Amino acid sequence: MLQAIYELPVEDKIFYAVLAFSWTVYLWEAYLAFRQRKIYRSTKHVPMELGKIMDTETFEKSRLYQLDKSNFSFWSGLYSETEGTLILVLGGIPFLWRVSGAITARFGLGPEYEISQSLIFLMLATLFSALTGLPWSLYSTFVIEEKHGFNQQTLGFFMKDALKKFVVTQCILLPVTSLLLYIIKIGGDYFFIYAWLFTLAVSLVLVTIYADYIAPLFDKFTPLPEGELKAEIESMAKSINFPLTKVYVVEGSKRSSHSNAYFYGFFKNKRIVLFDTLLEDYSPLNKTGDAEAEQGEENDVVGENKAKPKTNKKQGCNNSEVLAVLGHELGHWKLGHTVKNIVISQMNSFLCFFLFAVLIGRKELFLAFGFYDSQPTLIGLMIIFQFIFSPYNELLSFCLTVLSRRFEFQADAFARGMGRASELYSALIKLNKDNLGFPVADWLFSMWHYSHPPLLERLRALGGPKQD
Repeated sequence: MLQAIYELPVEDKIFYAVLAFSWTVYLWEAYLAFRQRKIYRSTKHVPMELGKIMDTETFEKSRLYQLDKSNFSFWSGLYSETEGTLILVLGGIPFLWRVSGAITARFGLGPEYEISQSLIFLMLATLFSALTGLPWSLYSTFVIEEKHGFNQQTLGFFMKDALKKFVVTQCILLPVTSLLLYIIKIGGDYFFIYAWLFTLAVSLVLVTIYADYIAPLFDKFTPLPEGELKAEIESMAKSINFPLTKVYVVEGSKRSSHSNAYFYGFFKNKRIVLFDTLLEDYSPLNKTGDAEAEQGEENDVVGENKAKPKTNKKQGCNNSEVLAVLGHELGHWKLGHTVKNIVISQMNSFLCFFLFAVLIGRKELFLAFGFYDSQPTLIGLMIIFQFIFSPYNELLSFCLTVLSRRFEFQADAFARGMGRASELYSALIKLNKDNLGFPVADWLFSMWHYSHPPLLERLRALGGPKQD
């Protein structure tokens, strides 16, 4: 067996090594998910140390939600891995390249128009990916998220949104790819430097314009009205010299009841974005709840619906807790985490382009994936970045996950240093409840996957609800 493998041509060794590593990663991920599902199935009662921060009903809801998500992830992951294997084994990539060539030929363009053929190939590949992924996305949104009360979308809105995302993606992806391929073609021996500089420029431009020009195509952004919250946010930003220019509220509730907050921008032009579901005073779910409560009171007066329980549960955080969450986010900026992540990303990008320049001339890489007569640059990028770099990418991903957890602890400590530990403590508990996060995790699953520390670890680090 080993002798037979040893005698295989180099291209066959590369092909089988790629498949073996891909399935090894999948089986490892499946094993980790299996360990976590055992936690979901066996932990049916609130652990003693969680008794003061999580009620039994919420604990059970989060357990069932995460169990459903994990089961879904198993089947979708198995499908994805099987699909990828079949594409490689059946020669799907060279087939699609030939189809792209046939399409360009119909317009009178020969093989010398490689960039045009590459763009057709890329558009067809992303269309195939979107179509095969659509049933899984529909199930996730309209079965799992709907079942657990998170989905706020109609089918029409979902399909319109998916189509819009595909069009916007193509409008960005195709021009950027064509310029990148052109730079690689004319760049000479040092093309990898020019390619890296180009991708750096593109990433900076996209980060700068995303929230102002791209995100509003999908969600409604409105300035946070003048008032106590805005004044306190501006005061907090000023206290640490954060160059805040605008604060927006995004209407995330029309898609999902999950909540979030982030900031963006470069240099002296920073903006903060708050999801309406994060803000107790803005969440439509709270307004609906208030209306139902008022209706319940009216019914009680006339003797109807007397047995209907009233609830005062609110989604989102109060102003003090929102400020604590922002204190955490601003801590990432003040402590240089954003810059460090950019530097790491660009160092990795430069290294990958350099190695790409070293490997792109290796004909056996193209032979391994069924390209016997040509060595298209786009295909080389795909083979090297997606397949050959897979082991390196897995290791890098794990290291970045570990680093991210360290940054999260540091940002929490920064918010605590601003005197907002108790508010952040209560905000983390509320957000965990609102998003049905399950607070018990298998240690190996957590270590490999969690970019944010588990809830209990963060609460312990904050020192408790009375800590200031």
